[in-house]
Amino acid sequence: MKVPKSHPRRKSLEEHERIARYFRNGIVAPAGMMAHGRGEAFDYLIGERTTEEAKRQAMAAAALLLTAKRPVICVNGNTTALCAKEIAELSRAIPASVEVNLFYRTKKRLGLIEAEFRKLGIRVLGTKKTARVPGLVSKRQFVDPDGVFAADAALVMLEDGDRTEFLRKMGKKVIAIDLNPLSRTARNADIAIVDNVTRAVPLLAKFVRKLRKKKRKTLMNIVKKFDNIKSLEESESRIRGGAGRWKRG
Repeated sequence: MKVPKSHPRRKSLEEHERIARYFRNGIVAPAGMMAHGRGEAFDYLIGERTTEEAKRQAMAAAALLLTAKRPVICVNGNTTALCAKEIAELSRAIPASVEVNLFYRTKKRLGLIEAEFRKLGIRVLGTKKTARVPGLVSKRQFVDPDGVFAADAALVMLEDGDRTEFLRKMGKKVIAIDLNPLSRTARNADIAIVDNVTRAVPLLAKFVRKLRKKKRKTLMNIVKKFDNIKSLEESESRIRGGAGRWKRG
């Protein structure tokens, strides 16, 4: 489907088409289509744009990724469909490993996602060797021993809260990208970016390039000053304000 350039929600409709196309080829799980729609509802309430809070969140996240010794970017079907190219660019900018982690994990989906990133020159982890996240019972427990299991920081996107919680228990720093500021993922993370992944990932790369020449002490101060819960409350307030704009009477 070709969306007219004049359409006011062109980008959103193009994302619909990408999710549908990658569902048809087996990369996006059926539940991934529902997850996309849920996130889109929150995106609509923030005006389908990157907010000032999200910019501050992304800057803190970039600083954290740059101070990490073994950062890993976790991808799934939806993020592969929506922004694989941008994820590849971010991984090179940090630099960081890229690892596949799936709730609906099958050998076929792992292989398809691996092939998508191979086209972009990225060797993904998580498709061969596996270790387990202690305490986690879903298929997200399976992680690469050289990737997430050994990482000190992980960027997770469109994530379920359980793995974020257990990664924190393992002593890892977790950055989440989640349009829902009330989710377990966002609240369990060290830093949550309340934004669409298609905007948040390029923004993260931008801040990484801007900050990477800064001294480590400066970067650590940025991270230390960041208050995730307070930041999420700001995002929640904006969303509630967005909902209020549509009230009648």
